[in-house]
Amino acid sequence: MSKRDYYEVLGVGKDASKDEMKKAYRKLSKKYHPDINKEADADQKFKEISEAYEVLSDDQKRAQYDRFGHTDPNQGFGGGADFGGGGFGGFEDIFNTFFGGGGGGGRRRDPNAPRQGADLQYTMSLKFEEAVFGKETEIEIPKEEECDTCHGTGAKPGTKVDTCSHCKGAGQLNVEQNTPFGRIVNRRVCHYCNGTGKQIKEKCSTCGGAGKVQKRRKINVKIPAGIDDGQQLRVTGQGEPGVNGGPPGDLYVVFHVRSHEFFERNGDDIYCEMPVTFAQAALGDEIEVPTLHGKVKLKVPAGTQTGTRFRMKGKGVPNVRGYGTGDQHIQVKVVTPAKLTDKQKQLLREFADISGQIPDEQHESFFDKVKKAFKGE
Repeated sequence: MSKRDYYEVLGVGKDASKDEMKKAYRKLSKKYHPDINKEADADQKFKEISEAYEVLSDDQKRAQYDRFGHTDPNQGFGGGADFGGGGFGGFEDIFNTFFGGGGGGGRRRDPNAPRQGADLQYTMSLKFEEAVFGKETEIEIPKEEECDTCHGTGAKPGTKVDTCSHCKGAGQLNVEQNTPFGRIVNRRVCHYCNGTGKQIKEKCSTCGGAGKVQKRRKINVKIPAGIDDGQQLRVTGQGEPGVNGGPPGDLYVVFHVRSHEFFERNGDDIYCEMPVTFAQAALGDEIEVPTLHGKVKLKVPAGTQTGTRFRMKGKGVPNVRGYGTGDQHIQVKVVTPAKLTDKQKQLLREFADISGQIPDEQHESFFDKVKKAFKGE
């Protein structure tokens, strides 16, 4: 699939100024940011917008793009493959292209090119109510940061960083090998400079030549209401710092939500079980039910059976994407008293005598099923 024109992606003309491109980028990046826009292709559009702005905001990259478009002038078969006589010149370049060689004008990774920093992951434990209503908190994470002593060069202050004498600053070494197919040239990371293209004779005593040091940093995190167990939040730009001036990575906060002793959650809905007495179920009553939003009155009709469910609309969990609030479902459980006073026993006996110990049709049907089960019918 061919790439879209970068000017078209940002919605600006080819004569657009840097300020115009910056305004267009801010508007589009805010619209398609994955933390705001939950459309399926929002993440891809955001990456496309960021890539376009990265190229067009840099004068050198923009000039190269205006001249060559998406085609890399350094990519190809060394200025045109020759399939005529004279050995395996053209074939060698094709072979290297497929098998990772580096002959002719193949693409070469610039060790000094800007690269995005690595992403970080942090696991946060939340109380049930904190996940439901969200909160703003501060976390502390270990991060690599630029060394203050050498300012990221890795060299001892007052000394300089030399170009690697082995790879000449390329960060890669060419290893040539003659085969029946011709001469094959493989590129490998320079083990003298570890691919940096630089050599440090006198290393910084603080970072040991790495140019970075490990520190603990406090970051403010705003947790949206309705976050659920296992979900994650991306904090843009709070990952490891970029290399050679590249953008930093992102921080991904993964949430673990602790269970509640009374409520159970399924998506945006809340479930609970409420005990009622035999008298309340038989005669009907108005009971008080705890919800995440406070206590609410619930009318229990006369003749309510154990297991009956009631729904309280809008008393559940706010949707994390802002699509309303779930419901709370209450299941009634008729509790049989374990201990009775003599008077209570006498009243129940009178009730049994008056009712004639004859169950209604619904219960009779249930008892018939139980009898059949015992008889194996």
